[in-house]
Amino acid sequence: MSEKTNTPNRKHKLIEYANGPSLEEINGTIEVPKNLSFWKTLFAYSGPGALVAVGYMDPGNWSTSITGGQNYQYMLMSVILISSLIAMLLQYMAAKLGIVSQMDLAQAIRARTSRSLGIVLWILTELAIMATDIAEVIGAAIALYLLFNIPLVIAVFITVLDVLVLLLLTKIGFRKIEAIVVCLILVILFVFVYQVALSNPDWGGVIKGLVPTADTFSTGRTVNGMTPLSGALGIIGATVMPHNLYLHSAISQTRKIDHNDEEDVARTVKFAAWDSNIQLSFAFIVNSLLLIMGVAVFKSGAVKDPSFFGLYEALSNTSMLSNGILISVAKSGALSALFAIALLASGQNSTITGTLTGQVIMEGFVHMRMPLWLRRLVTRLISVIPVLICVLLTSGKSAIDEHTALNNLMNNSQVFLAFALPFSMLPLLMMTDSAAEMGKRFKNSLWIKGFGWLSVIGLTFLNLLGLPDSILGFFGDNPSAGEQTFSKILAYVLIVAILALLAWTIFDLQRGNKRYVAQQPAAAAKEADK
Repeated sequence: MSEKTNTPNRKHKLIEYANGPSLEEINGTIEVPKNLSFWKTLFAYSGPGALVAVGYMDPGNWSTSITGGQNYQYMLMSVILISSLIAMLLQYMAAKLGIVSQMDLAQAIRARTSRSLGIVLWILTELAIMATDIAEVIGAAIALYLLFNIPLVIAVFITVLDVLVLLLLTKIGFRKIEAIVVCLILVILFVFVYQVALSNPDWGGVIKGLVPTADTFSTGRTVNGMTPLSGALGIIGATVMPHNLYLHSAISQTRKIDHNDEEDVARTVKFAAWDSNIQLSFAFIVNSLLLIMGVAVFKSGAVKDPSFFGLYEALSNTSMLSNGILISVAKSGALSALFAIALLASGQNSTITGTLTGQVIMEGFVHMRMPLWLRRLVTRLISVIPVLICVLLTSGKSAIDEHTALNNLMNNSQVFLAFALPFSMLPLLMMTDSAAEMGKRFKNSLWIKGFGWLSVIGLTFLNLLGLPDSILGFFGDNPSAGEQTFSKILAYVLIVAILALLAWTIFDLQRGNKRYVAQQPAAAAKEADK
Protein backbone atom coordinates (compact mmCIF):
# COMPACT_ATOMS: atom_id res chain seq x y z
CA MET A 1 0.00 0.00 0.00
CA SER A 2 1.15 3.48 -0.71
CA GLU A 3 1.58 5.86 2.15
CA LYS A 4 0.68 9.51 2.14
CA THR A 5 3.69 11.75 2.24
CA ASN A 6 4.14 15.41 2.94
CA THR A 7 6.07 17.35 0.35
CA PRO A 8 7.46 20.82 0.91
CA ASN A 9 6.04 23.76 -1.02
CA ARG A 10 8.02 24.43 -4.15
CA LYS A 11 7.65 25.91 -7.57
CA HIS A 12 6.36 23.35 -10.02
CA LYS A 13 7.94 22.75 -13.42
CA LEU A 14 5.81 22.14 -16.48
CA ILE A 15 6.71 18.44 -16.42
CA GLU A 16 8.04 16.85 -13.27
CA TYR A 17 8.48 13.50 -11.54
CA ALA A 18 5.52 12.30 -9.50
CA ASN A 19 5.27 9.20 -7.34
CA GLY A 20 3.14 10.27 -4.38
CA PRO A 21 -0.52 9.75 -3.45
CA SER A 22 -3.07 9.81 -6.22
CA LEU A 23 -4.15 13.40 -7.06
CA GLU A 24 -1.97 14.54 -4.17
CA GLU A 25 -3.42 18.08 -4.07
CA ILE A 26 -6.88 16.81 -3.07
CA ASN A 27 -6.08 13.38 -1.57
CA GLY A 28 -7.59 13.05 1.92
CA THR A 29 -8.53 16.73 2.09
CA ILE A 30 -12.28 16.44 2.78
CA GLU A 31 -13.25 15.80 6.40
CA VAL A 32 -16.25 13.53 7.02
CA PRO A 33 -17.88 13.95 10.46
CA LYS A 34 -18.61 10.77 12.36
CA ASN A 35 -21.85 9.68 14.04
CA LEU A 36 -24.18 11.44 11.58
CA SER A 37 -27.48 10.10 10.29
CA PHE A 38 -27.48 7.94 7.16
CA TRP A 39 -28.59 10.73 4.84
CA LYS A 40 -26.19 13.32 6.27
CA THR A 41 -23.33 10.85 6.01
CA LEU A 42 -24.31 10.01 2.44
CA PHE A 43 -24.31 13.72 1.59
CA ALA A 44 -20.80 14.10 3.04
CA TYR A 45 -19.52 11.25 0.89
CA SER A 46 -21.48 12.30 -2.22
CA GLY A 47 -19.62 13.94 -5.07
CA PRO A 48 -17.12 11.48 -6.56
CA GLY A 49 -20.04 9.48 -7.96
CA ALA A 50 -21.29 12.55 -9.82
CA LEU A 51 -17.88 13.19 -11.37
CA VAL A 52 -17.84 9.59 -12.55
CA ALA A 53 -21.46 9.66 -13.76
CA VAL A 54 -20.88 12.60 -16.13
CA GLY A 55 -18.67 10.28 -18.19
CA TYR A 56 -21.79 8.21 -18.78
CA MET A 57 -23.71 11.22 -20.09
CA ASP A 58 -21.20 12.82 -22.45
CA PRO A 59 -21.92 13.68 -26.13
CA GLY A 60 -20.74 10.21 -27.15
CA ASN A 61 -23.55 8.68 -25.08
CA TRP A 62 -25.99 11.10 -26.65
CA SER A 63 -24.99 10.14 -30.16
CA THR A 64 -25.01 6.37 -29.68
CA SER A 65 -28.30 6.35 -27.74
CA ILE A 66 -30.12 8.68 -30.15
CA THR A 67 -28.80 6.79 -33.19
CA GLY A 68 -29.77 3.47 -31.57
CA GLY A 69 -33.31 4.73 -31.01
CA GLN A 70 -33.51 6.12 -34.52
CA ASN A 71 -32.41 2.87 -36.18
CA TYR A 72 -33.87 0.17 -33.93
CA GLN A 73 -36.52 1.92 -31.82
CA TYR A 74 -36.53 0.49 -28.27
CA MET A 75 -34.59 -2.72 -28.97
CA LEU A 76 -31.28 -1.40 -27.58
CA MET A 77 -32.82 -0.27 -24.27
CA SER A 78 -31.63 -3.59 -22.84
CA VAL A 79 -28.04 -2.71 -23.80
CA ILE A 80 -28.26 0.58 -21.88
CA LEU A 81 -29.60 -1.33 -18.85
CA ILE A 82 -26.92 -4.04 -19.01
CA SER A 83 -24.18 -1.44 -19.54
CA SER A 84 -25.39 0.57 -16.56
CA LEU A 85 -25.44 -2.49 -14.29
CA ILE A 86 -21.92 -3.44 -15.41
CA ALA A 87 -20.85 0.16 -14.79
CA MET A 88 -22.21 0.06 -11.23
CA LEU A 89 -20.30 -3.14 -10.55
CA LEU A 90 -17.03 -1.85 -12.00
CA GLN A 91 -17.22 1.57 -10.39
CA TYR A 92 -17.85 -0.05 -7.01
CA MET A 93 -14.70 -2.13 -7.43
CA ALA A 94 -12.71 0.92 -8.60
CA ALA A 95 -13.76 3.00 -5.60
CA LYS A 96 -13.03 0.09 -3.26
CA LEU A 97 -9.56 -0.37 -4.76
CA GLY A 98 -8.68 3.28 -4.17
CA ILE A 99 -10.09 3.43 -0.63
CA VAL A 100 -8.59 0.17 0.63
CA SER A 101 -5.21 0.05 -1.15
CA GLN A 102 -4.65 3.85 -1.16
CA MET A 103 -3.64 3.49 -4.80
CA ASP A 104 -5.54 4.40 -7.93
CA LEU A 105 -5.91 1.79 -10.66
CA ALA A 106 -2.96 3.11 -12.68
CA GLN A 107 -0.66 3.03 -9.64
CA ALA A 108 -1.84 -0.47 -8.73
CA ILE A 109 -1.24 -1.79 -12.25
CA ARG A 110 2.18 -0.18 -12.48
CA ALA A 111 3.19 -1.63 -9.08
CA ARG A 112 2.26 -5.18 -10.17
CA THR A 113 3.42 -5.22 -13.80
CA SER A 114 6.55 -4.67 -15.83
CA ARG A 115 7.48 -1.21 -17.05
CA SER A 116 6.93 -2.20 -20.70
CA LEU A 117 3.38 -3.44 -20.09
CA GLY A 118 2.66 -0.37 -18.00
CA ILE A 119 3.66 1.89 -20.91
CA VAL A 120 1.52 -0.11 -23.37
CA LEU A 121 -1.54 0.14 -21.10
CA TRP A 122 -0.85 3.84 -20.52
CA ILE A 123 -0.81 4.54 -24.26
CA LEU A 124 -4.01 2.52 -24.71
CA THR A 125 -5.74 4.47 -21.95
CA GLU A 126 -4.51 7.79 -23.34
CA LEU A 127 -6.01 6.83 -26.70
CA ALA A 128 -9.29 6.02 -24.93
CA ILE A 129 -9.30 9.48 -23.32
CA MET A 130 -8.64 11.07 -26.72
CA ALA A 131 -11.47 9.03 -28.26
CA THR A 132 -13.74 10.39 -25.54
CA ASP A 133 -12.45 13.89 -26.20
CA ILE A 134 -13.33 13.59 -29.89
CA ALA A 135 -16.98 13.17 -28.90
CA GLU A 136 -16.70 16.15 -26.54
CA VAL A 137 -15.17 18.34 -29.26
CA ILE A 138 -17.92 17.42 -31.72
CA GLY A 139 -20.68 17.88 -29.15
CA ALA A 140 -19.40 21.26 -27.93
CA ALA A 141 -18.75 22.54 -31.48
CA ILE A 142 -22.24 21.54 -32.59
CA ALA A 143 -23.78 23.18 -29.50
CA LEU A 144 -21.90 26.44 -30.22
CA TYR A 145 -23.03 26.32 -33.84
CA LEU A 146 -26.66 25.70 -32.89
CA LEU A 147 -26.78 28.34 -30.14
CA PHE A 148 -24.70 31.12 -31.71
CA ASN A 149 -24.47 30.14 -35.42
CA ILE A 150 -20.66 29.94 -35.21
CA PRO A 151 -19.16 28.11 -38.24
CA LEU A 152 -18.15 24.57 -37.32
CA VAL A 153 -14.44 25.03 -38.10
CA ILE A 154 -14.25 28.06 -35.80
CA ALA A 155 -16.41 26.34 -33.16
CA VAL A 156 -13.98 23.39 -33.11
CA PHE A 157 -11.10 25.77 -32.35
CA ILE A 158 -13.16 27.54 -29.67
CA THR A 159 -13.55 24.25 -27.81
CA VAL A 160 -9.83 24.46 -27.05
CA LEU A 161 -10.59 27.48 -24.85
CA ASP A 162 -12.42 25.31 -22.33
CA VAL A 163 -9.00 25.06 -20.70
CA LEU A 164 -9.83 28.53 -19.27
CA VAL A 165 -12.91 27.04 -17.59
CA LEU A 166 -10.70 24.35 -16.11
CA LEU A 167 -8.22 26.93 -14.80
CA LEU A 168 -11.07 28.76 -13.05
CA LEU A 169 -12.42 25.57 -11.50
CA THR A 170 -9.03 24.58 -10.08
CA LYS A 171 -9.12 27.71 -7.93
CA ILE A 172 -12.44 27.09 -6.18
CA GLY A 173 -11.90 23.77 -4.36
CA PHE A 174 -12.83 20.18 -5.10
CA ARG A 175 -16.07 20.16 -3.09
CA LYS A 176 -17.39 23.10 -5.12
CA ILE A 177 -16.41 21.37 -8.34
CA GLU A 178 -18.49 18.38 -7.23
CA ALA A 179 -21.44 20.70 -6.56
CA ILE A 180 -21.17 22.37 -9.99
CA VAL A 181 -21.09 18.99 -11.72
CA VAL A 182 -24.18 17.82 -9.81
CA CYS A 183 -26.05 21.00 -10.84
CA LEU A 184 -25.16 20.44 -14.50
CA ILE A 185 -26.33 16.81 -14.26
CA LEU A 186 -29.67 18.00 -12.86
CA VAL A 187 -30.01 20.50 -15.74
CA ILE A 188 -29.44 17.72 -18.29
CA LEU A 189 -31.85 15.40 -16.47
CA PHE A 190 -34.56 18.09 -16.28
CA VAL A 191 -34.28 18.91 -19.98
CA PHE A 192 -34.77 15.35 -21.12
CA VAL A 193 -37.43 14.39 -18.60
CA TYR A 194 -39.36 17.42 -19.83
CA GLN A 195 -38.88 16.63 -23.51
CA VAL A 196 -39.62 12.91 -23.20
CA ALA A 197 -42.72 13.63 -21.11
CA LEU A 198 -43.98 15.76 -23.98
CA SER A 199 -43.15 13.16 -26.63
CA ASN A 200 -45.67 10.63 -25.24
CA PRO A 201 -43.54 7.52 -25.91
CA ASP A 202 -44.76 3.95 -26.17
CA TRP A 203 -44.02 2.88 -22.59
CA GLY A 204 -45.00 -0.69 -23.37
CA GLY A 205 -42.33 -0.76 -26.06
CA VAL A 206 -39.82 0.82 -23.65
CA ILE A 207 -40.40 -1.87 -20.99
CA LYS A 208 -40.29 -4.64 -23.61
CA GLY A 209 -37.00 -3.23 -24.91
CA LEU A 210 -35.40 -3.69 -21.45
CA VAL A 211 -35.34 -7.46 -22.03
CA PRO A 212 -32.53 -8.55 -24.39
CA THR A 213 -33.30 -10.90 -27.28
CA ALA A 214 -31.25 -12.75 -29.87
CA ASP A 215 -31.73 -9.80 -32.25
CA THR A 216 -30.13 -7.36 -29.78
CA PHE A 217 -26.58 -8.51 -30.63
CA SER A 218 -27.17 -9.77 -34.16
CA THR A 219 -25.26 -8.84 -37.31
CA GLY A 220 -27.87 -10.07 -39.76
CA ARG A 221 -29.48 -6.74 -40.69
CA THR A 222 -28.18 -3.24 -41.25
CA VAL A 223 -30.01 0.08 -40.83
CA ASN A 224 -28.18 3.24 -41.95
CA GLY A 225 -24.88 1.37 -41.86
CA MET A 226 -25.44 0.08 -38.31
CA THR A 227 -26.05 -3.50 -37.19
CA PRO A 228 -27.63 -4.17 -33.78
CA LEU A 229 -24.24 -5.46 -32.59
CA SER A 230 -22.33 -2.35 -33.72
CA GLY A 231 -25.01 -0.17 -32.14
CA ALA A 232 -24.75 -2.18 -28.92
CA LEU A 233 -20.95 -1.93 -28.88
CA GLY A 234 -21.17 1.83 -29.40
CA ILE A 235 -23.55 2.14 -26.45
CA ILE A 236 -21.37 -0.11 -24.29
CA GLY A 237 -18.23 1.83 -25.19
CA ALA A 238 -19.94 5.16 -24.51
CA THR A 239 -21.51 3.95 -21.26
CA VAL A 240 -18.84 1.82 -19.58
CA MET A 241 -15.85 4.06 -20.16
CA PRO A 242 -12.38 2.73 -19.27
CA HIS A 243 -10.96 6.02 -18.02
CA ASN A 244 -13.77 6.34 -15.48
CA LEU A 245 -12.35 3.35 -13.60
CA TYR A 246 -9.05 5.16 -13.16
CA LEU A 247 -10.81 8.38 -12.15
CA HIS A 248 -13.03 6.77 -9.52
CA SER A 249 -10.16 4.89 -7.90
CA ALA A 250 -8.42 8.27 -7.47
CA ILE A 251 -11.21 10.63 -6.38
CA SER A 252 -12.61 8.06 -3.94
CA GLN A 253 -9.52 8.94 -1.89
CA THR A 254 -10.50 12.60 -1.43
CA ARG A 255 -12.26 11.81 1.87
CA LYS A 256 -10.07 11.72 4.97
CA ILE A 257 -9.97 8.17 6.33
CA ASP A 258 -8.29 6.51 9.28
CA HIS A 259 -6.80 3.49 7.54
CA ASN A 260 -5.88 1.95 10.87
CA ASP A 261 -9.61 1.73 11.65
CA GLU A 262 -11.13 -1.05 9.53
CA GLU A 263 -14.66 0.12 10.33
CA ASP A 264 -13.89 3.61 9.02
CA VAL A 265 -12.59 2.06 5.79
CA ALA A 266 -15.68 -0.17 5.53
CA ARG A 267 -17.98 2.82 6.08
CA THR A 268 -16.21 4.77 3.33
CA VAL A 269 -16.50 1.85 0.90
CA LYS A 270 -20.21 1.49 1.74
CA PHE A 271 -21.10 5.13 1.15
CA ALA A 272 -18.87 5.38 -1.92
CA ALA A 273 -20.96 2.53 -3.38
CA TRP A 274 -24.22 4.32 -2.47
CA ASP A 275 -22.97 7.56 -4.03
CA SER A 276 -21.83 5.83 -7.21
CA ASN A 277 -24.98 3.74 -7.70
CA ILE A 278 -27.33 6.70 -7.16
CA GLN A 279 -25.48 8.89 -9.66
CA LEU A 280 -25.18 6.07 -12.21
CA SER A 281 -28.93 5.50 -11.88
CA PHE A 282 -29.39 9.09 -13.02
CA ALA A 283 -27.02 8.38 -15.92
CA PHE A 284 -29.12 5.33 -16.88
CA ILE A 285 -32.26 7.47 -16.88
CA VAL A 286 -30.61 10.16 -19.05
CA ASN A 287 -29.32 7.62 -21.61
CA SER A 288 -32.71 5.90 -21.72
CA LEU A 289 -34.41 9.26 -22.25
CA LEU A 290 -32.02 10.02 -25.12
CA LEU A 291 -32.89 6.76 -26.87
CA ILE A 292 -36.60 7.38 -26.29
CA MET A 293 -36.20 10.89 -27.75
CA GLY A 294 -34.47 9.37 -30.78
CA VAL A 295 -37.48 7.12 -31.33
CA ALA A 296 -40.05 9.87 -30.70
CA VAL A 297 -38.51 12.44 -33.02
CA PHE A 298 -37.37 10.20 -35.86
CA LYS A 299 -40.23 7.68 -35.96
CA SER A 300 -42.25 9.70 -38.48
CA GLY A 301 -39.46 9.36 -41.06
CA ALA A 302 -39.63 13.08 -41.83
CA VAL A 303 -36.18 13.79 -40.35
CA LYS A 304 -33.45 12.68 -42.75
CA ASP A 305 -30.46 14.07 -40.82
CA PRO A 306 -29.44 11.37 -38.26
CA SER A 307 -27.18 13.66 -36.19
CA PHE A 308 -27.58 16.23 -33.40
CA PHE A 309 -28.40 18.72 -36.16
CA GLY A 310 -31.40 16.65 -37.22
CA LEU A 311 -32.69 16.34 -33.69
CA TYR A 312 -32.24 20.08 -33.09
CA GLU A 313 -34.07 20.91 -36.31
CA ALA A 314 -36.85 18.48 -35.49
CA LEU A 315 -37.33 20.04 -32.06
CA SER A 316 -37.74 23.48 -33.63
CA ASN A 317 -39.58 22.53 -36.83
CA THR A 318 -43.17 21.67 -36.03
CA SER A 319 -43.74 20.05 -39.42
CA MET A 320 -41.25 17.32 -38.57
CA LEU A 321 -42.66 16.32 -35.20
CA SER A 322 -44.97 13.36 -34.79
CA ASN A 323 -46.54 14.34 -31.46
CA GLY A 324 -49.15 17.07 -30.98
CA ILE A 325 -47.88 18.21 -27.58
CA LEU A 326 -44.32 18.46 -28.87
CA ILE A 327 -45.56 20.54 -31.78
CA SER A 328 -47.27 23.09 -29.54
CA VAL A 329 -44.20 23.55 -27.29
CA ALA A 330 -41.72 23.54 -30.18
CA LYS A 331 -43.28 26.70 -31.62
CA SER A 332 -41.54 28.72 -28.89
CA GLY A 333 -38.10 27.33 -29.81
CA ALA A 334 -37.62 26.26 -26.18
CA LEU A 335 -37.17 22.55 -26.96
CA SER A 336 -34.29 23.05 -29.39
CA ALA A 337 -32.58 25.69 -27.23
CA LEU A 338 -32.77 23.47 -24.15
CA PHE A 339 -31.32 20.58 -26.13
CA ALA A 340 -28.32 22.65 -27.28
CA ILE A 341 -27.72 24.03 -23.77
CA ALA A 342 -27.80 20.52 -22.29
CA LEU A 343 -25.38 19.35 -25.01
CA LEU A 344 -22.93 22.13 -24.13
CA ALA A 345 -23.27 21.38 -20.40
CA SER A 346 -22.58 17.72 -21.05
CA GLY A 347 -19.36 18.51 -22.88
CA GLN A 348 -18.11 20.86 -20.15
CA ASN A 349 -18.81 18.27 -17.48
CA SER A 350 -16.74 15.73 -19.33
CA THR A 351 -13.91 18.25 -19.74
CA ILE A 352 -13.40 18.32 -15.99
CA THR A 353 -13.36 14.58 -15.49
CA GLY A 354 -11.33 13.78 -18.61
CA THR A 355 -8.54 16.12 -17.53
CA LEU A 356 -8.40 14.73 -14.00
CA THR A 357 -8.22 11.21 -15.42
CA GLY A 358 -5.37 12.17 -17.72
CA GLN A 359 -3.39 13.36 -14.72
CA VAL A 360 -4.17 10.15 -12.81
CA ILE A 361 -2.95 7.78 -15.53
CA MET A 362 0.13 9.83 -16.39
CA GLU A 363 1.25 9.97 -12.76
CA GLY A 364 0.31 6.35 -12.11
CA PHE A 365 1.80 4.68 -15.18
CA VAL A 366 4.86 6.80 -16.02
CA HIS A 367 5.30 8.94 -12.86
CA MET A 368 5.03 12.23 -14.78
CA ARG A 369 3.02 15.27 -13.79
CA MET A 370 2.09 18.40 -15.71
CA PRO A 371 -0.28 21.29 -14.89
CA LEU A 372 -3.96 20.52 -15.52
CA TRP A 373 -4.28 23.35 -18.05
CA LEU A 374 -1.33 22.04 -20.11
CA ARG A 375 -2.64 18.50 -19.89
CA ARG A 376 -6.02 19.68 -21.16
CA LEU A 377 -4.51 21.77 -23.92
CA VAL A 378 -2.37 18.94 -25.32
CA THR A 379 -5.21 16.38 -25.23
CA ARG A 380 -7.72 18.76 -26.78
CA LEU A 381 -5.36 19.89 -29.59
CA ILE A 382 -4.71 16.26 -30.55
CA SER A 383 -8.43 15.41 -30.42
CA VAL A 384 -9.31 18.43 -32.56
CA ILE A 385 -7.27 17.11 -35.53
CA PRO A 386 -9.59 14.25 -36.68
CA VAL A 387 -12.66 16.47 -36.15
CA LEU A 388 -11.15 19.24 -38.30
CA ILE A 389 -10.18 16.73 -41.00
CA CYS A 390 -13.74 15.39 -40.99
CA VAL A 391 -15.25 18.90 -41.24
CA LEU A 392 -12.86 20.00 -44.01
CA LEU A 393 -13.29 16.83 -46.10
CA THR A 394 -17.08 17.17 -46.05
CA SER A 395 -17.29 20.96 -46.35
CA GLY A 396 -18.10 20.78 -50.06
CA LYS A 397 -20.80 18.16 -49.65
CA SER A 398 -24.41 18.50 -48.55
CA ALA A 399 -25.26 19.46 -44.98
CA ILE A 400 -26.65 15.98 -44.29
CA ASP A 401 -23.44 14.33 -45.54
CA GLU A 402 -21.34 16.64 -43.35
CA HIS A 403 -23.50 15.98 -40.30
CA THR A 404 -23.61 12.23 -40.93
CA ALA A 405 -19.79 12.11 -41.19
CA LEU A 406 -19.43 13.86 -37.83
CA ASN A 407 -22.01 11.52 -36.30
CA ASN A 408 -20.17 8.46 -37.66
CA LEU A 409 -16.84 9.77 -36.34
CA MET A 410 -18.38 10.20 -32.89
CA ASN A 411 -19.97 6.74 -32.92
CA ASN A 412 -16.76 5.07 -34.15
CA SER A 413 -14.78 6.74 -31.37
CA GLN A 414 -17.15 5.18 -28.84
CA VAL A 415 -16.71 1.72 -30.39
CA PHE A 416 -12.96 2.07 -29.78
CA LEU A 417 -13.71 2.64 -26.09
CA ALA A 418 -15.41 -0.75 -25.97
CA PHE A 419 -12.21 -2.38 -27.26
CA ALA A 420 -10.06 -0.55 -24.71
CA LEU A 421 -12.34 -1.40 -21.80
CA PRO A 422 -11.19 -5.03 -21.10
CA PHE A 423 -7.65 -3.77 -20.48
CA SER A 424 -8.98 -1.69 -17.59
CA MET A 425 -11.61 -4.14 -16.41
CA LEU A 426 -9.28 -7.13 -16.22
CA PRO A 427 -6.62 -5.55 -13.97
CA LEU A 428 -9.33 -4.01 -11.78
CA LEU A 429 -11.02 -7.36 -11.32
CA MET A 430 -7.79 -9.20 -10.58
CA MET A 431 -6.63 -6.54 -8.10
CA THR A 432 -9.89 -6.53 -6.14
CA ASP A 433 -10.04 -10.35 -6.22
CA SER A 434 -6.69 -10.47 -4.39
CA ALA A 435 -6.82 -11.02 -0.62
CA ALA A 436 -3.19 -9.87 -0.43
CA GLU A 437 -4.11 -6.53 -1.99
CA MET A 438 -7.52 -5.93 -0.43
CA GLY A 439 -7.50 -8.02 2.72
CA LYS A 440 -9.97 -10.81 3.46
CA ARG A 441 -12.77 -8.38 4.37
CA PHE A 442 -12.60 -6.21 1.26
CA LYS A 443 -11.71 -8.64 -1.51
CA ASN A 444 -14.52 -9.35 -3.96
CA SER A 445 -17.27 -11.61 -2.73
CA LEU A 446 -18.09 -14.70 -4.76
CA TRP A 447 -21.04 -13.12 -6.60
CA ILE A 448 -19.13 -9.94 -7.46
CA LYS A 449 -16.22 -12.05 -8.70
CA GLY A 450 -18.59 -14.16 -10.81
CA PHE A 451 -20.41 -11.22 -12.40
CA GLY A 452 -17.11 -9.40 -12.88
CA TRP A 453 -15.55 -12.23 -14.86
CA LEU A 454 -18.79 -12.70 -16.81
CA SER A 455 -18.67 -9.00 -17.76
CA VAL A 456 -15.02 -9.15 -18.85
CA ILE A 457 -15.42 -12.33 -20.90
CA GLY A 458 -18.79 -11.29 -22.38
CA LEU A 459 -17.63 -7.84 -23.40
CA THR A 460 -14.37 -9.14 -24.88
CA PHE A 461 -16.29 -11.74 -26.90
CA LEU A 462 -18.72 -9.14 -28.25
CA ASN A 463 -15.85 -6.81 -29.14
CA LEU A 464 -14.04 -9.51 -31.10
CA LEU A 465 -17.29 -10.62 -32.75
CA GLY A 466 -18.07 -7.10 -33.93
CA LEU A 467 -14.53 -6.14 -34.91
CA PRO A 468 -14.74 -7.13 -38.62
CA ASP A 469 -17.91 -5.08 -39.16
CA SER A 470 -16.50 -2.14 -37.18
CA ILE A 471 -13.41 -1.98 -39.41
CA LEU A 472 -15.50 -2.46 -42.56
CA GLY A 473 -17.64 0.52 -41.51
CA PHE A 474 -14.70 2.86 -42.07
CA PHE A 475 -14.91 2.12 -45.83
CA GLY A 476 -18.40 3.51 -46.21
CA ASP A 477 -21.76 1.96 -47.06
CA ASN A 478 -20.60 0.21 -50.26
CA PRO A 479 -17.10 -1.24 -49.73
CA SER A 480 -15.36 -2.97 -52.61
CA ALA A 481 -14.39 -6.64 -52.56
CA GLY A 482 -10.76 -5.66 -51.93
CA GLU A 483 -11.76 -3.45 -49.01
CA GLN A 484 -13.84 -6.27 -47.53
CA THR A 485 -10.90 -8.68 -47.77
CA PHE A 486 -8.50 -6.14 -46.25
CA SER A 487 -10.88 -5.38 -43.36
CA LYS A 488 -11.19 -9.10 -42.54
CA ILE A 489 -7.41 -9.63 -42.56
CA LEU A 490 -6.88 -6.54 -40.39
CA ALA A 491 -9.63 -7.68 -38.02
CA TYR A 492 -8.02 -11.12 -37.54
CA VAL A 493 -4.60 -9.53 -36.92
CA LEU A 494 -6.12 -7.21 -34.31
CA ILE A 495 -7.99 -10.09 -32.65
CA VAL A 496 -4.72 -11.99 -32.21
CA ALA A 497 -3.04 -8.83 -30.87
CA ILE A 498 -5.86 -8.14 -28.39
CA LEU A 499 -5.86 -11.70 -27.05
CA ALA A 500 -2.06 -11.67 -26.78
CA LEU A 501 -2.10 -8.39 -24.86
CA LEU A 502 -4.81 -9.68 -22.51
CA ALA A 503 -2.76 -12.84 -21.89
CA TRP A 504 0.34 -10.72 -21.20
CA THR A 505 -1.65 -8.60 -18.76
CA ILE A 506 -2.96 -11.64 -16.86
CA PHE A 507 0.51 -13.21 -16.68
CA ASP A 508 2.19 -10.03 -15.46
CA LEU A 509 -0.48 -9.30 -12.85
CA GLN A 510 -0.36 -12.84 -11.46
CA ARG A 511 3.42 -12.70 -11.25
CA GLY A 512 3.29 -9.29 -9.60
CA ASN A 513 0.72 -10.45 -7.06
CA LYS A 514 2.85 -13.48 -6.12
CA ARG A 515 5.85 -11.18 -5.68
CA TYR A 516 3.78 -8.89 -3.45
CA VAL A 517 2.59 -11.83 -1.30
CA ALA A 518 6.17 -13.04 -0.87
CA GLN A 519 7.30 -9.56 0.25
CA GLN A 520 4.54 -9.12 2.84
CA PRO A 521 6.19 -11.01 5.77
CA ALA A 522 9.36 -8.91 5.45
CA ALA A 523 7.31 -5.70 5.19
CA ALA A 524 5.27 -6.66 8.28
CA ALA A 525 8.42 -7.39 10.27
CA LYS A 526 9.93 -4.05 9.25
CA GLU A 527 6.75 -2.25 10.30
CA ALA A 528 6.76 -4.02 13.68
CA ASP A 529 10.33 -2.88 14.35
CA LYS A 530 9.42 0.77 13.98
